[in-house]
Amino acid sequence: MIIVRDLFNGKKTFGEFLDSNEKISTSVLTSRLELLKNSSIVDYRLSSEDKKVKLYYLTDKGIDLFPVICEMYFWSQRNFDTDLHPKFIRWSELIEGMSMEEIVANEQKNYLKIRSNILK
Repeated sequence: MIIVRDLFNGKKTFGEFLDSNEKISTSVLTSRLELLKNSSIVDYRLSSEDKKVKLYYLTDKGIDLFPVICEMYFWSQRNFDTDLHPKFIRWSELIEGMSMEEIVANEQKNYLKIRSNILK
């Protein structure tokens, strides 16, 4: 789920995923990306600037995962006494007062803009 979350946040290259706070190893990241691609949750295209760089993006199936990720976020917020990542705190402030349907529709719409830039 970390990779899917990062894709929603605009990360798109192997290096950007590797630099995530979770400090995932290259072998684990490679296998997770392969699994997500084989499951049709993510896909990639080669960068027009450097054909060695893959630009990963969520497929429609992957975008449909956002409600699950959102529910997991709210569940962990309710059930754990740990400090939240500053990104989640800012996001919580942005969505305050919105219904789950509004949050999901807004995030999916925002991601479709990111994906359209990748697929240009």
